[in-house]
Amino acid sequence: MLGYRFSQFSPSEEGKSTFDNLLKVFMQLMVVTSGDVSETLQWMNELDKQYGMTTDEYGMGDFIQELKDKGYITEETPGGKIVMTAKSEQSIRKSALEEIFGKLKKTQSGNHHTPFSGTGDELSSDKRNFQFGDTLEQISMTESIRNAQINHGINEFMLMEDDLEIMETEFKSQTSTVLMIDISHSMILYGEDRITPAKKVAMALAELITTKYPKDTLDIIVFGNDAWKVQIKDLPYLEVGPYHTNTVAGLELAMDILRRQKNKNKQIFMITDGKPTCLKEGIRYYKNSFGLDRKILNRTLNLAAQCRRIKIPITTFMIATDPYLQQFVREFTEVNQGRAYYSSLKGLGNYIFEDYQRNRRKNV
Repeated sequence: MLGYRFSQFSPSEEGKSTFDNLLKVFMQLMVVTSGDVSETLQWMNELDKQYGMTTDEYGMGDFIQELKDKGYITEETPGGKIVMTAKSEQSIRKSALEEIFGKLKKTQSGNHHTPFSGTGDELSSDKRNFQFGDTLEQISMTESIRNAQINHGINEFMLMEDDLEIMETEFKSQTSTVLMIDISHSMILYGEDRITPAKKVAMALAELITTKYPKDTLDIIVFGNDAWKVQIKDLPYLEVGPYHTNTVAGLELAMDILRRQKNKNKQIFMITDGKPTCLKEGIRYYKNSFGLDRKILNRTLNLAAQCRRIKIPITTFMIATDPYLQQFVREFTEVNQGRAYYSSLKGLGNYIFEDYQRNRRKNV
Protein backbone atom coordinates (compact mmCIF):
# COMPACT_ATOMS: atom_id res chain seq x y z
CA MET A 1 0.00 0.00 0.00
CA LEU A 2 1.43 3.35 -1.06
CA GLY A 3 -0.64 5.41 1.40
CA TYR A 4 -1.25 9.13 0.84
CA ARG A 5 0.80 11.29 -1.48
CA PHE A 6 1.07 15.00 -0.93
CA SER A 7 1.95 17.65 -3.50
CA GLN A 8 1.98 21.46 -3.61
CA PHE A 9 -1.50 22.93 -3.67
CA SER A 10 -2.24 25.18 -6.64
CA PRO A 11 -5.52 27.11 -6.40
CA SER A 12 -7.73 26.42 -9.38
CA GLU A 13 -8.47 29.29 -11.75
CA GLU A 14 -11.61 27.54 -13.02
CA GLY A 15 -14.59 29.81 -13.28
CA LYS A 16 -12.44 32.86 -14.06
CA SER A 17 -12.42 34.27 -17.55
CA THR A 18 -9.25 34.91 -19.52
CA PHE A 19 -9.79 38.62 -18.95
CA ASP A 20 -9.88 38.16 -15.15
CA ASN A 21 -6.66 36.14 -15.18
CA LEU A 22 -4.89 38.69 -17.39
CA LEU A 23 -6.23 41.57 -15.29
CA LYS A 24 -4.57 40.12 -12.19
CA VAL A 25 -1.19 40.10 -13.96
CA PHE A 26 -1.85 43.57 -15.39
CA MET A 27 -2.49 45.05 -11.92
CA GLN A 28 0.68 43.52 -10.48
CA LEU A 29 2.79 44.90 -13.32
CA MET A 30 1.21 48.33 -13.00
CA VAL A 31 2.68 48.63 -9.50
CA VAL A 32 6.14 47.56 -10.71
CA THR A 33 6.09 50.02 -13.63
CA SER A 34 4.76 52.86 -11.41
CA GLY A 35 1.52 53.17 -13.39
CA ASP A 36 3.06 53.20 -16.89
CA VAL A 37 0.35 51.51 -19.00
CA SER A 38 2.43 51.30 -22.18
CA GLU A 39 5.35 49.63 -20.42
CA THR A 40 3.00 47.26 -18.64
CA LEU A 41 1.36 46.16 -21.89
CA GLN A 42 4.79 45.62 -23.46
CA TRP A 43 5.71 43.36 -20.56
CA MET A 44 2.44 41.48 -20.94
CA ASN A 45 3.10 40.89 -24.63
CA GLU A 46 6.53 39.47 -23.74
CA LEU A 47 5.02 37.25 -21.07
CA ASP A 48 2.34 36.10 -23.52
CA LYS A 49 5.03 35.05 -26.00
CA GLN A 50 6.88 33.12 -23.30
CA TYR A 51 4.03 31.55 -21.35
CA GLY A 52 1.06 31.62 -23.74
CA MET A 53 -1.36 33.51 -21.52
CA THR A 54 -3.84 34.14 -24.36
CA THR A 55 -5.59 31.85 -26.82
CA ASP A 56 -6.52 31.89 -30.50
CA GLU A 57 -10.04 32.94 -29.48
CA TYR A 58 -8.95 35.68 -27.06
CA GLY A 59 -5.77 37.59 -27.83
CA MET A 60 -3.90 40.42 -26.18
CA GLY A 61 -5.65 42.91 -28.46
CA ASP A 62 -9.01 41.72 -27.12
CA PHE A 63 -7.73 42.20 -23.57
CA ILE A 64 -6.59 45.77 -24.28
CA GLN A 65 -9.93 46.63 -25.86
CA GLU A 66 -11.81 45.16 -22.91
CA LEU A 67 -9.65 47.21 -20.51
CA LYS A 68 -10.85 50.31 -22.38
CA ASP A 69 -14.48 49.18 -22.56
CA LYS A 70 -14.61 48.44 -18.83
CA GLY A 71 -12.99 51.72 -17.86
CA TYR A 72 -9.62 50.51 -16.58
CA ILE A 73 -7.57 52.53 -19.07
CA THR A 74 -8.28 55.46 -21.35
CA GLU A 75 -6.72 57.31 -24.29
CA GLU A 76 -8.77 60.45 -23.73
CA THR A 77 -5.77 62.49 -22.63
CA PRO A 78 -3.71 65.29 -24.20
CA GLY A 79 -1.54 63.64 -26.82
CA GLY A 80 -3.56 60.42 -26.76
CA LYS A 81 -1.34 58.76 -24.14
CA ILE A 82 -2.84 55.65 -22.55
CA VAL A 83 -3.27 56.07 -18.79
CA MET A 84 -5.10 54.14 -16.11
CA THR A 85 -8.30 55.48 -14.56
CA ALA A 86 -9.45 55.89 -10.96
CA LYS A 87 -11.12 52.49 -11.30
CA SER A 88 -7.72 50.89 -11.90
CA GLU A 89 -6.18 52.75 -8.97
CA GLN A 90 -8.86 51.40 -6.65
CA SER A 91 -8.53 47.89 -8.09
CA ILE A 92 -4.78 47.95 -7.42
CA ARG A 93 -5.38 48.96 -3.79
CA LYS A 94 -7.94 46.18 -3.32
CA SER A 95 -5.58 43.68 -4.90
CA ALA A 96 -2.81 44.79 -2.54
CA LEU A 97 -5.17 44.51 0.45
CA GLU A 98 -6.15 40.94 -0.43
CA GLU A 99 -2.56 39.94 -1.17
CA ILE A 100 -1.10 41.30 2.07
CA PHE A 101 -3.87 41.38 4.67
CA GLY A 102 -6.39 38.88 3.28
CA LYS A 103 -10.04 39.55 2.49
CA LEU A 104 -11.64 41.87 5.06
CA LYS A 105 -15.30 42.81 5.10
CA LYS A 106 -16.33 46.44 5.39
CA THR A 107 -17.90 47.45 8.71
CA GLN A 108 -19.90 50.49 9.67
CA SER A 109 -18.35 50.86 13.12
CA GLY A 110 -14.95 51.84 11.87
CA ASN A 111 -13.16 51.51 15.20
CA HIS A 112 -11.28 49.07 17.39
CA HIS A 113 -12.45 47.87 20.76
CA THR A 114 -10.67 48.87 23.95
CA PRO A 115 -11.17 47.53 27.49
CA PHE A 116 -13.05 50.73 28.45
CA SER A 117 -16.72 51.66 28.31
CA GLY A 118 -17.88 54.89 26.73
CA THR A 119 -19.27 56.35 23.52
CA GLY A 120 -19.34 53.78 20.77
CA ASP A 121 -21.42 51.66 18.41
CA GLU A 122 -21.06 48.18 19.94
CA LEU A 123 -23.47 47.27 22.76
CA SER A 124 -22.09 45.49 25.80
CA SER A 125 -23.88 43.34 28.39
CA ASP A 126 -23.48 45.99 31.10
CA LYS A 127 -26.29 48.30 32.14
CA ARG A 128 -26.41 51.48 34.22
CA ASN A 129 -28.86 54.15 35.35
CA PHE A 130 -29.90 56.93 33.00
CA GLN A 131 -27.73 60.04 33.02
CA PHE A 132 -28.33 63.43 31.46
CA GLY A 133 -27.04 63.39 27.90
CA ASP A 134 -27.85 59.75 27.13
CA THR A 135 -29.71 59.23 23.85
CA LEU A 136 -33.00 57.38 23.29
CA GLU A 137 -31.19 54.69 21.32
CA GLN A 138 -29.24 53.72 24.43
CA ILE A 139 -32.31 53.06 26.58
CA SER A 140 -33.09 49.40 27.27
CA MET A 141 -36.89 49.50 26.97
CA THR A 142 -37.50 46.00 28.35
CA GLU A 143 -35.51 46.64 31.52
CA SER A 144 -36.93 50.15 31.92
CA ILE A 145 -40.57 49.00 31.67
CA ARG A 146 -39.90 46.18 34.12
CA ASN A 147 -38.44 48.69 36.59
CA ALA A 148 -41.51 50.92 36.17
CA GLN A 149 -43.86 48.03 36.96
CA ILE A 150 -41.83 47.07 40.02
CA ASN A 151 -41.54 50.62 41.33
CA HIS A 152 -45.06 51.92 40.58
CA GLY A 153 -47.27 48.85 40.20
CA ILE A 154 -49.13 47.44 37.18
CA ASN A 155 -52.45 49.25 37.62
CA GLU A 156 -51.04 52.79 37.37
CA PHE A 157 -48.21 52.56 34.88
CA MET A 158 -45.68 55.40 35.06
CA LEU A 159 -42.20 55.58 33.51
CA MET A 160 -39.95 57.93 35.44
CA GLU A 161 -36.35 58.93 34.97
CA ASP A 162 -35.23 56.68 37.84
CA ASP A 163 -36.75 53.68 36.01
CA LEU A 164 -34.66 54.07 32.91
CA GLU A 165 -31.74 51.75 32.29
CA ILE A 166 -29.05 52.34 29.73
CA MET A 167 -27.30 49.71 27.67
CA GLU A 168 -23.60 50.42 28.02
CA THR A 169 -21.54 50.63 24.84
CA GLU A 170 -17.91 49.77 24.28
CA PHE A 171 -15.58 52.72 23.92
CA LYS A 172 -13.75 52.62 20.60
CA SER A 173 -10.49 54.32 19.90
CA GLN A 174 -9.63 56.33 16.85
CA THR A 175 -6.11 56.47 15.53
CA SER A 176 -4.19 58.90 13.37
CA THR A 177 -1.38 57.26 11.42
CA VAL A 178 1.36 58.73 9.26
CA LEU A 179 3.13 56.30 6.96
CA MET A 180 6.61 57.41 5.83
CA ILE A 181 8.10 55.75 2.74
CA ASP A 182 11.77 56.07 1.84
CA ILE A 183 12.16 56.81 -1.90
CA SER A 184 15.91 57.35 -1.87
CA HIS A 185 18.03 55.74 -4.58
CA SER A 186 19.08 52.88 -2.31
CA MET A 187 15.53 51.47 -2.54
CA ILE A 188 16.43 49.98 -5.93
CA LEU A 189 20.16 49.40 -5.49
CA TYR A 190 21.97 46.08 -5.29
CA GLY A 191 19.60 44.35 -7.69
CA GLU A 192 16.67 44.35 -5.24
CA ASP A 193 13.39 46.16 -5.82
CA ARG A 194 12.34 47.43 -2.39
CA ILE A 195 10.03 50.23 -3.46
CA THR A 196 7.39 47.94 -5.02
CA PRO A 197 6.71 45.99 -1.78
CA ALA A 198 6.67 49.30 0.12
CA LYS A 199 4.04 50.69 -2.28
CA LYS A 200 1.95 47.52 -1.98
CA VAL A 201 1.98 47.73 1.80
CA ALA A 202 1.01 51.43 1.68
CA MET A 203 -1.89 50.72 -0.68
CA ALA A 204 -3.07 47.77 1.42
CA LEU A 205 -2.95 49.83 4.61
CA ALA A 206 -4.80 52.69 2.92
CA GLU A 207 -7.53 50.35 1.66
CA LEU A 208 -7.77 48.66 5.07
CA ILE A 209 -8.28 51.94 6.90
CA THR A 210 -10.72 53.47 4.40
CA THR A 211 -12.91 50.34 4.30
CA LYS A 212 -12.68 48.82 7.80
CA TYR A 213 -11.74 51.82 9.95
CA PRO A 214 -13.19 54.87 8.15
CA LYS A 215 -13.02 57.05 11.28
CA ASP A 216 -9.24 56.69 11.45
CA THR A 217 -6.95 59.00 9.53
CA LEU A 218 -4.01 57.98 7.35
CA ASP A 219 -1.50 60.39 5.84
CA ILE A 220 1.30 59.17 3.58
CA ILE A 221 4.67 60.88 3.28
CA VAL A 222 7.56 60.11 0.97
CA PHE A 223 11.04 61.32 1.78
CA GLY A 224 14.27 61.63 -0.17
CA ASN A 225 16.26 64.88 -0.20
CA ASP A 226 13.01 66.50 1.01
CA ALA A 227 9.70 65.17 2.31
CA TRP A 228 6.23 65.75 0.95
CA LYS A 229 2.74 64.40 1.35
CA VAL A 230 1.15 62.21 -1.34
CA GLN A 231 -2.46 61.24 -1.89
CA ILE A 232 -3.67 57.64 -1.74
CA LYS A 233 -4.47 57.74 -5.46
CA ASP A 234 -0.81 58.63 -6.17
CA LEU A 235 0.63 55.48 -4.56
CA PRO A 236 0.82 53.29 -7.70
CA TYR A 237 2.82 56.00 -9.45
CA LEU A 238 5.55 56.40 -6.82
CA GLU A 239 9.09 56.12 -8.15
CA VAL A 240 12.52 56.14 -6.57
CA GLY A 241 14.52 59.27 -7.36
CA PRO A 242 18.23 60.18 -7.32
CA TYR A 243 17.79 61.14 -3.69
CA HIS A 244 19.63 60.88 -0.40
CA THR A 245 17.70 60.01 2.79
CA ASN A 246 16.44 63.05 4.69
CA THR A 247 14.75 61.27 7.60
CA VAL A 248 14.63 64.54 9.56
CA ALA A 249 12.43 66.22 6.94
CA GLY A 250 10.08 63.22 6.96
CA LEU A 251 9.75 63.20 10.75
CA GLU A 252 9.20 66.97 10.93
CA LEU A 253 6.39 66.78 8.39
CA ALA A 254 4.83 63.77 10.13
CA MET A 255 4.87 65.53 13.48
CA ASP A 256 3.32 68.65 11.95
CA ILE A 257 0.47 66.57 10.51
CA LEU A 258 -0.18 64.66 13.74
CA ARG A 259 -0.18 67.81 15.90
CA ARG A 260 -3.28 68.94 14.02
CA GLN A 261 -5.16 65.69 14.70
CA LYS A 262 -7.49 65.59 17.70
CA ASN A 263 -7.24 61.84 18.24
CA LYS A 264 -5.34 60.72 21.32
CA ASN A 265 -3.83 57.71 19.58
CA LYS A 266 -1.17 58.84 17.13
CA GLN A 267 1.60 56.86 15.49
CA ILE A 268 4.24 56.96 12.77
CA PHE A 269 5.19 54.00 10.57
CA MET A 270 8.49 54.41 8.74
CA ILE A 271 9.60 52.06 5.94
CA THR A 272 13.26 52.52 5.11
CA ASP A 273 16.27 50.51 4.03
CA GLY A 274 19.08 52.87 4.92
CA LYS A 275 20.61 55.38 7.22
CA PRO A 276 19.84 59.13 7.30
CA THR A 277 22.28 60.79 4.91
CA CYS A 278 20.89 64.28 4.34
CA LEU A 279 19.78 67.47 6.07
CA LYS A 280 18.45 70.71 4.69
CA GLU A 281 19.96 73.87 6.16
CA GLY A 282 18.20 76.86 4.65
CA ILE A 283 18.52 76.38 0.90
CA ARG A 284 21.58 74.16 1.22
CA TYR A 285 21.62 70.38 1.53
CA TYR A 286 24.11 68.84 3.93
CA LYS A 287 24.88 65.32 2.63
CA ASN A 288 27.10 62.45 3.71
CA SER A 289 26.57 58.99 2.24
CA PHE A 290 29.58 57.43 4.00
CA GLY A 291 28.77 55.99 7.37
CA LEU A 292 26.53 57.51 10.04
CA ASP A 293 27.25 61.22 10.12
CA ARG A 294 27.08 62.42 13.74
CA LYS A 295 25.50 65.76 12.80
CA ILE A 296 22.68 64.08 10.86
CA LEU A 297 22.29 61.32 13.43
CA ASN A 298 21.89 63.74 16.35
CA ARG A 299 19.18 65.73 14.57
CA THR A 300 17.33 62.49 13.82
CA LEU A 301 17.57 61.25 17.41
CA ASN A 302 16.42 64.62 18.74
CA LEU A 303 13.22 64.33 16.70
CA ALA A 304 12.70 60.78 17.96
CA ALA A 305 12.88 62.16 21.52
CA GLN A 306 10.44 64.96 20.67
CA CYS A 307 7.96 62.40 19.36
CA ARG A 308 8.26 60.45 22.59
CA ARG A 309 7.52 63.57 24.66
CA ILE A 310 4.31 64.27 22.75
CA LYS A 311 3.35 60.58 22.88
CA ILE A 312 3.84 59.67 19.23
CA PRO A 313 5.42 56.22 18.97
CA ILE A 314 7.49 55.48 15.86
CA THR A 315 7.55 51.98 14.43
CA THR A 316 10.48 51.48 12.07
CA PHE A 317 10.38 48.75 9.44
CA MET A 318 13.99 48.21 8.44
CA ILE A 319 14.36 46.28 5.19
CA ALA A 320 18.14 45.96 5.40
CA THR A 321 20.40 43.55 7.26
CA ASP A 322 23.61 45.58 7.74
CA PRO A 323 24.64 45.28 11.43
CA TYR A 324 25.69 48.94 11.77
CA LEU A 325 22.37 50.10 10.31
CA GLN A 326 20.50 47.88 12.73
CA GLN A 327 22.52 49.43 15.56
CA PHE A 328 21.31 52.88 14.45
CA VAL A 329 17.69 51.67 14.39
CA ARG A 330 18.07 50.19 17.88
CA GLU A 331 19.37 53.52 19.19
CA PHE A 332 16.60 55.45 17.39
CA THR A 333 13.95 53.09 18.80
CA GLU A 334 15.32 53.30 22.34
CA VAL A 335 15.22 57.10 22.28
CA ASN A 336 11.62 57.12 21.00
CA GLN A 337 10.54 54.08 23.05
CA GLY A 338 8.84 52.80 19.92
CA ARG A 339 9.29 49.55 18.01
CA ALA A 340 11.57 48.27 15.30
CA TYR A 341 11.19 45.35 12.92
CA TYR A 342 14.04 44.02 10.83
CA SER A 343 11.80 42.64 8.15
CA SER A 344 12.29 40.89 4.88
CA LEU A 345 10.30 42.27 1.98
CA LYS A 346 8.00 39.24 2.08
CA GLY A 347 6.90 39.70 5.70
CA LEU A 348 6.61 43.48 5.70
CA GLY A 349 2.82 43.62 5.34
CA ASN A 350 2.12 41.24 8.21
CA TYR A 351 4.34 43.22 10.58
CA ILE A 352 2.62 46.50 9.75
CA PHE A 353 -0.86 45.03 10.10
CA GLU A 354 -0.08 43.49 13.52
CA ASP A 355 1.47 46.68 14.85
CA TYR A 356 -1.37 48.83 13.50
CA GLN A 357 -3.91 46.64 15.30
CA ARG A 358 -1.87 46.65 18.52
CA ASN A 359 -1.45 50.42 18.60
CA ARG A 360 -5.12 51.05 17.92
CA ARG A 361 -6.04 49.17 21.08
CA LYS A 362 -3.92 51.52 23.18
CA ASN A 363 -5.24 54.73 24.66
CA VAL A 364 -2.12 56.81 25.16
